[in-house]
Amino acid sequence: MLQIFNTRTRRMEPFEPTDPKAVGIYVCGVTVYDDCHLGHARMLVVFDMVVRYLRQAGYGVRYVRNLTDIDDKIIRRAIELGEPVDRLTRRLIDRFHEDQKALGIAPPDVEPCATEHIEAMIRLIERLWDRGVAYSGGNGDVYFRVDRFPTYGTLSGRRLEELRAGSRIGIDETKADPLDFVLWKAAKPNEPAWPSPWGKGRPGWHIECSAMSMTHLDLPIDIHGGGQDLEFPHHENEVAQSEAATGQPFVRYWIHNGFVQVGQDKMAKSQGNFMTIREALTRYDRETLRFWLLASHYRSPVTFSTENLAQARFSLERLYLALRGLGESGSADPAALAPWQSRFAIAMDDDFNTPDALAVLFDLVREINRVRTGDLERARHLGQGLRELARVFGFLESDPEAFLKGVGGGVADDWIEERMRERQQAREAGQYAEADRIRQQLLDAGILVEDGPGKQARWRRRPSILS
Repeated sequence: MLQIFNTRTRRMEPFEPTDPKAVGIYVCGVTVYDDCHLGHARMLVVFDMVVRYLRQAGYGVRYVRNLTDIDDKIIRRAIELGEPVDRLTRRLIDRFHEDQKALGIAPPDVEPCATEHIEAMIRLIERLWDRGVAYSGGNGDVYFRVDRFPTYGTLSGRRLEELRAGSRIGIDETKADPLDFVLWKAAKPNEPAWPSPWGKGRPGWHIECSAMSMTHLDLPIDIHGGGQDLEFPHHENEVAQSEAATGQPFVRYWIHNGFVQVGQDKMAKSQGNFMTIREALTRYDRETLRFWLLASHYRSPVTFSTENLAQARFSLERLYLALRGLGESGSADPAALAPWQSRFAIAMDDDFNTPDALAVLFDLVREINRVRTGDLERARHLGQGLRELARVFGFLESDPEAFLKGVGGGVADDWIEERMRERQQAREAGQYAEADRIRQQLLDAGILVEDGPGKQARWRRRPSILS
């Protein structure tokens, strides 16, 4: 049985959804004020993997991932660029979709935008108001009363006394308690605004996800996820306002992925140490990026470095080299694949343990390489099985020859093929010194030559990230 580490309880729990045929998953998506970076890519790839595995394991999944298209950051960015907010967000949503496709991320079943759910947010705030857990601060803003929700802090493991000890109320604030958070913001000049019972304004960030998730999924939501930085205050506030409004549990399992780090620091726009997804994809192929992001357990941090990306590329090449020359078997042989399928499932059922699952793939590679010379048909079936298992991670979706030859730049394929023909002719003529010279010429150009059975040879590019 699948076991999931539940952030709210801080322990592993068996995954028991309300309806295995209709598992509801909500993931906090991106705020579209700029291009997404590799920290966002970690979230996208991790939950793409989770959804893929659940579907492979036989669950029916309804995957909802939102887009925040109204927010303080968006408004500041629009002012900075001199661009209307709606035009900025439409442009950046289009670019986000391009990044998503380039990373091989399957789109969610539903992708709600905050501005499409303003009425649902207002209705949710009205319920909180009627229950006495929302109030007007006197400046047009509407706040949530944290002290009226006794279990506040449970998700993030924080105590109210500790939180208050580090908080202060500024002289211009009208909150009753420093921990109270905004549900509705009063309109300001030249900012987008919508009518509401409390006057024109716009929703607070936290109320957006509660309204969108409850619009598209039944309660309790089976899985709610996002980056670790959302545990507090965003997800903590979601729990408070959702459960206070409905009187029932909001989420069964909370999943949070670890950060992308640069050195010891979290990759973030505020730190200035980020690389956008589209810039990364000009340097590394998408499968290498996905391998790097999944080689560590999803709850652990991953470190961005040339060395780590190179290791990811080399690891992928080992998988592709096992498939090279096998051709297509049509389908995997279930009996032949069973031992690896079982071990793969055991690893993934342990809180989506991708490092252990990847180790199973490499054990399967060793078996393919062991049997291929004596039983090519078995090797082909195992190779197809390798592809099927790797599909959970979004790997091995390319032709092996195209993958191994298609990375890097510099010299053209025609030049390489001509050198390979010259080298083959030299070998056939017994001119081994000349053949070695051409091999070195290719190596200097970043081309690795591999001699196969007889006098046949193949080539592949050395990854440009090592050049």
